Amino acid sequence: MNIEIKKSKKPVEYAKAISFLENRIDKILKNKASELIWILEHPSIYTAGSSYNDREILDKSINLYKTNRGGKITYHGPGQIIFYFAINLNNRKKDIRNLINKIEKTIIETFKSYKINAFADKKNIGIWVIHKKKIKKIAAIGIRVRRWVAYHGFSINVNTDLKKYEKIIPCGINDKSLINLNTIKKQSYKNLKLKLIKNFIKNLKS
Repeated sequence: MNIEIKKSKKPVEYAKAISFLENRIDKILKNKASELIWILEHPSIYTAGSSYNDREILDKSINLYKTNRGGKITYHGPGQIIFYFAINLNNRKKDIRNLINKIEKTIIETFKSYKINAFADKKNIGIWVIHKKKIKKIAAIGIRVRRWVAYHGFSINVNTDLKKYEKIIPCGINDKSLINLNTIKKQSYKNLKLKLIKNFIKNLKS
């Protein structure tokens, strides 16, 4: 399994990251590049997936970047881990649900190593926790597939400014709010990125 691991220390503009991913897909489809895992952070931005609608924008003054991933509106910004990938399902199981299951398992397993219990929800994609007897979203998943190469990925709120989400109905879900890891449990998350990479690669092999 030949997967390039790319980690950006400085924030990467959303449009530049997506352009890079799209170009990588072209190269993978032509057998000119390996698969990719890319960990980064974005400057503050609101993005809209292919199934969003305008009613989900509560503050009409925000700048919205329309992207080709699946899903609805979300926020990216400082304190959030972005885990992008470009995985060639032509060489694996051609099953999108199976890939999503592996992503969910990766996040849940990784959180467990920090003694945080999280779970997936078949009705609402993403990863959830129960905090003070309320279900809250801790990670968002958004995937696009082109000729069986899956890309985009998932995001995890570590110490993200949760007030940013008040300007939108995040992921189209208005009866549940979001949370970040620091709110759940104050501890060091220094090795979180490495653990996510390790678990994702392990789960891809299974």
